Amino acid sequence: MLITGSSGGIGLAASQAMLEHKLSHLIMAIRTISKGEAAAAPLRRAFPDARIDLWALDMTSYESVQSFARRCATELPQLDAVVLNAGCTRQEFTRCNNANGHEEVFLVNYLSTALLASLLLPVLKVNANTRLRPGRLTIVSSGLGLLSKFPNRDSIPLIPSFDDSNDWGTAAASERYSTSKTLVLMFVQKLGEIISPSDVIINAVDPGFVSGSGLQSKLSTPVRLAFGAVKAISGRSLMDGASTYVDAVALKGEETHGSFVMDWKIKP
Repeated sequence: MLITGSSGGIGLAASQAMLEHKLSHLIMAIRTISKGEAAAAPLRRAFPDARIDLWALDMTSYESVQSFARRCATELPQLDAVVLNAGCTRQEFTRCNNANGHEEVFLVNYLSTALLASLLLPVLKVNANTRLRPGRLTIVSSGLGLLSKFPNRDSIPLIPSFDDSNDWGTAAASERYSTSKTLVLMFVQKLGEIISPSDVIINAVDPGFVSGSGLQSKLSTPVRLAFGAVKAISGRSLMDGASTYVDAVALKGEETHGSFVMDWKIKP
């Protein structure tokens, strides 16, 4: 199994949950190997019979995404399941110069995620016949994806409109995150139409409002503290959030192909 964004928060909790379900080989895809080593150490002690590898992946770089996918295709004898968990939210408008100057939230949450998913699908499909079960691809979205206004939906061409910093502010930043998750839902629906579930079962999942997820780590201190207070009161625990990943990628079946799993059920 491969999990991106797995060195902290819910990604790490999901890694632990998968290992508790007797996963034999886990690849933790992370941006900084040293940070990943610190996260992997207790997992290796707790699950000595499992193979836990750390592979570098920078979702702000197309080159890194492509290199990572090539490594999966050439070094793995079999890839059964993938959870694409990497995501971010930003208050400031931030361009990533190593990926054609795209705005970071749009790039990480959608463009690079869609690119990596597309490149990994052939790897997931290749052993579908020999292992007698389809591959699994779960992409993390959010219930906010059902609520976005998608203000630039009529822009032609569409992609450059996400890189326009005019009128950027707190409201626009919040909407950008929601819209990026809408795009993920649209992408998963389209993949469900063109990929057979007998090859790969593809779905999106919402882990819910999870305490300690680290998603807001790049926000200002007051905003981060406000989110932390709300999550402490009403948020799910990391392990409860991680259970949604296990459910979507390992327990749910073809009925979720191309669909959105929210609160452990297909929505809307």
